[in-house]
Amino acid sequence: MMQGTALALSPSTSFLKPPCRNSISKPSQLSASTSLIQLDNLTCVRRLSWQTLFYTFSSSSSSSSSSSSFPSFNKISASFLFSSGRYDNLKVRAAPESAEEASNQSGMVKTLQLGALFGIWYLLNIYFNIYNKQVLKVYPFPATMTAFQFGCGTVMISLMWAFNLYPRPNITRSQLGAIVPLAVAHTMGNLLTNISLGKVAVSFTHTIKAMEPFFTVLFSALLLAERPTVWVVSSLVPIVGGVALASFTEASFNWIGFSSAMASNLTNQSRNVLSKKLMVKVESLDNINLFSVITIISFILLVPSAILLEGVKFTPAYLHSAARQGLNVRELCVRSLLAGFCFHTYQQQVSYKILEMVSPVTHSVGNCVKRVVVIVSSVIFFQTPVSPINSLGTGLALVGVFLYSRAKTIKPKPN
Repeated sequence: MMQGTALALSPSTSFLKPPCRNSISKPSQLSASTSLIQLDNLTCVRRLSWQTLFYTFSSSSSSSSSSSSFPSFNKISASFLFSSGRYDNLKVRAAPESAEEASNQSGMVKTLQLGALFGIWYLLNIYFNIYNKQVLKVYPFPATMTAFQFGCGTVMISLMWAFNLYPRPNITRSQLGAIVPLAVAHTMGNLLTNISLGKVAVSFTHTIKAMEPFFTVLFSALLLAERPTVWVVSSLVPIVGGVALASFTEASFNWIGFSSAMASNLTNQSRNVLSKKLMVKVESLDNINLFSVITIISFILLVPSAILLEGVKFTPAYLHSAARQGLNVRELCVRSLLAGFCFHTYQQQVSYKILEMVSPVTHSVGNCVKRVVVIVSSVIFFQTPVSPINSLGTGLALVGVFLYSRAKTIKPKPN
């Protein structure tokens, strides 16, 4: 009877964990007390129901009275294989609950990570516009400052590739020929934006840049033969009307600032349209490496252009002239470096990281919210005078941008 009990408990050990050679090769050395101690120590055995243990114990007792120990072991093993089906079902039923909990936790982590990235994206934009405006206000050389910002990005990209933080691409001649036009448009767009920021308020520049969807639709229709939907065209009405209303009531209105911001819209959107046409040649490059190569080319193009347009402005005389207008040399250098750092980080690293996690439409909506955040923060920081009609025009333009991003999701009905 006691020997049958010991043998009845031994198969459960081999079922719940890897088999122990000693427990099967020398069954005569096992005792009932040892088996009971093993039963108390095994956590998984305690999970079995009392009905299963009672059924196994009774089957082992009856078999030990009518036959030898080894035949009873085979019968008991069969009974455990039969009863273990219930235990398998228990494990299978528990798996979906743990998988659901794991998916909920991963979803929560992804949401928190995405929220943090959006917050960093907005903060970097705010700091870039504030520092950039402060520097351009006392150091009115936008070509030099734009070249400096591209230089900061070039240094960061070189370090990223040198320390293998990101794989370095192999550029072919055909790819380089396709990237150069994109780099030229990118260079002109950022230069014109800095010219506008140096002449008018930050809020007014970004209000004018809300006209980007208008030029996107225009160039897509002219160069790509894409017909916009009725909803897309309708969303352009509040954009154009809002920008016009804000421009007529802008206290810091300046024709150079207005026209350069409008021209930056034109060049930036032409770059986006060109990228669609040339995407086949550069499809082997991901977004980060493509932007990195464009940044380096823009720096190479803009340095001689800045010297030709403005001369060499990094001299003690020009730095001290900026100090007489409110920023000493140390503050000017630090804020220029911070502006360059924020410029490259928000444009390349954070923006494309968000684009990897969300759809282009969600990214476009986030970009619209970013413009609102930048306008409001710049108005508060620089205490820009804003009239009610000007606020209405700015708000109307931003609402139009939001409607445009939503209208892009509506697919036209097939004819």
